Amino acid sequence: MIVVLCSRVTGPLEPYALGFAGELTRLGYTAHSATGQVGVVAHLSRWMASERLVVEDLVEPVVERYMAVRRAAGYTNYRTGKALVPLLGYLRGLGAAPPPSGPVVLTAVEELLARYHRYLIVERGLGGPTAHGYLDAVRPFLAGRAGQEGGLELAGLTAADVTAFVLAACPGRAIGPAKLTVTALRSLLGFLHVDGVLPMPLGEAVPSVAGWRLSGLPRALETEQVDRLLEACDRHHAAGRRDLAIQLLLVRLGLRAGEVAALNLDDIDWRAGELTVRGKGNRAERLPLPVDVGEAIADYLREGRPVTAAGRTVFVRLKAPHQQLTSGGITQVVFAAGQRAGLGKLHAHRLRHTAATAMLRAGAPLAEVGQVLRHRRPLSTAIYAKVDRQALAVLARPWPGTLS
Repeated sequence: MIVVLCSRVTGPLEPYALGFAGELTRLGYTAHSATGQVGVVAHLSRWMASERLVVEDLVEPVVERYMAVRRAAGYTNYRTGKALVPLLGYLRGLGAAPPPSGPVVLTAVEELLARYHRYLIVERGLGGPTAHGYLDAVRPFLAGRAGQEGGLELAGLTAADVTAFVLAACPGRAIGPAKLTVTALRSLLGFLHVDGVLPMPLGEAVPSVAGWRLSGLPRALETEQVDRLLEACDRHHAAGRRDLAIQLLLVRLGLRAGEVAALNLDDIDWRAGELTVRGKGNRAERLPLPVDVGEAIADYLREGRPVTAAGRTVFVRLKAPHQQLTSGGITQVVFAAGQRAGLGKLHAHRLRHTAATAMLRAGAPLAEVGQVLRHRRPLSTAIYAKVDRQALAVLARPWPGTLS
């Protein structure tokens, strides 16, 4: 028996308990969290001894069986398999526990989707989340072509089949998801032709979704609202320092949430005052680093970023393990700040609209706004012309019956 962080550990996990506690400290777990984790290890080890199990037996079915026993015993915390992720990661790193279950045998649909995914990432340069969105959109189409013997019936695919799927899948959907469905389907059909599955391209057979470009109006925050949003970050704490730096990158430079999440320590050139942004299509472009943005990032790096942070990404989780924030985490930062500032539901992309609108109001032409936002086509920036009221006023004709 060994006593580690107030827990008496006996059984097959006893030799690993002390090292596991040290690993938790290295990863940045607080004393309270580490004590809870070691407590689970002690309970699991006693159960394993009663079941005559060894460390090599810690496979997924055994973990699930243990968790069922723990829940039945009335425990109110650490009740799911997620609770053992740190322990299993540590044991697998030592080679003591078996690796995760081997790869599942893919169906014909999933095997084709895997090839299509590689095509989107490697050949088309799509980002991971975008590629997964395409896969989810076309999965029902491929599932409908699955044969009784497990294969895919694509050789006889016709334009009528493609049109029938769109007419069945899109009605009742919002414009955004419907457009994603037809765009992804065109992409898939093009891939199937390039891959030799289809003898001819059928992308032109996909009907278009009724929707008009530039019909909406960018919803930017007013200056007073931006000030409230930034003031909602408590700069006396690590969370506030991090959140302020994130929101300044979004609202001053118009970065996307994924671009902020991917920002690396090596992407900041402090001497030149520049930032390398890795955007869509794996493109890397340099932008000037405004003074207030640079000061906020430096303050976070000095006083807020955990010393146990994994990797070299700038923004990481506050709770251990201190891993990279995802684009969803960036959006959640903005959402939480919007709630604190009384601005309602707010998402990261709205700060990008705010940055573009602020540049226009300061007199920047649309071409320069498009360069900062890194738009590939001028049409993507054209929607912001609607918020340039001063320029539009020159074109507006007087209302009939009023003085000109």
